[in-house]
Amino acid sequence: MNNYANIFLGDCKQILKKIPDNSIDLIFTSPPYADQRKSTYGGIAPNKYVKWFLPISKELLRVLKPDGTFVLNIKEKVIDGERSTYVMELIIEMRKQGWLWTEEFIWHKKNSYPGKWSNRFRDSWERLLQFNKNKKFNMYQDAVKVPIGDWAKSRLKNLSETDKIRDNAKNGSGFGKNISNWIGREMVYPTNVVYLATECNNKNHSAAFPEGLPEWFIKLFTQENDVVLDPFMGSGTTNIVAQKMKRNSIGIEILPEYYEMVSKIINQEKLTIAKYQNTDYENIEDSSRYAIR
Repeated sequence: MNNYANIFLGDCKQILKKIPDNSIDLIFTSPPYADQRKSTYGGIAPNKYVKWFLPISKELLRVLKPDGTFVLNIKEKVIDGERSTYVMELIIEMRKQGWLWTEEFIWHKKNSYPGKWSNRFRDSWERLLQFNKNKKFNMYQDAVKVPIGDWAKSRLKNLSETDKIRDNAKNGSGFGKNISNWIGREMVYPTNVVYLATECNNKNHSAAFPEGLPEWFIKLFTQENDVVLDPFMGSGTTNIVAQKMKRNSIGIEILPEYYEMVSKIINQEKLTIAKYQNTDYENIEDSSRYAIR
């Protein structure tokens, strides 16, 4: 089966309503942050952000499969010298909506350049909030394993008796470890911190993230032929990476210039694309049959 990148021009609040229930395996997106990208997307005031996003997250909850995952890349801004609380408020309201806030990943931007402020340091990380509909969801942890690292050479040489049994945490958290389990292993599971450089100058978009970011989460939460959705497509990174990884993808973008840019990039990559103008998505359920299963 050919994998399709279906991209739609229009407001995701409207287009999402046409996507069938329980049809998406992974939603990976980075919406406009509060009061940022004003020249591109107009900006949403921090005190209005939650109200603006909840109708969208309601539709995302509907279209996500019961065992699917929603990863939201977002970061609160500083207002009058203190951090805004709109991200925390959004998490609370999404939980009321029916979402489970399962995990929080951190994207550490390795190439942050120096800066100077009177009361803080430069941001070099962003949140990636994981939401699910159920406690049991598809997760392919072996796909993102990493080398065990040099620490094992010395740490595993001389094991104590405690290292050879499950040693429960003393703080009562329920977590424990058995150091001897790692003897002879070359690959282990990663942490919830993802280390990647930023990438925007070559994307013709003010807020592009590196291809490695969606790639890591697509590996972790999907398999070939699954469906990946980005309702704020932007420069199309999520859709392009999904196609390269043999996933179906759906992208929604409100600005015509980015919609056209993404279609050109996908065509240059010689990937299959189905384009839909904002007047053509009345029959999205039929036209997206290759991407929605």
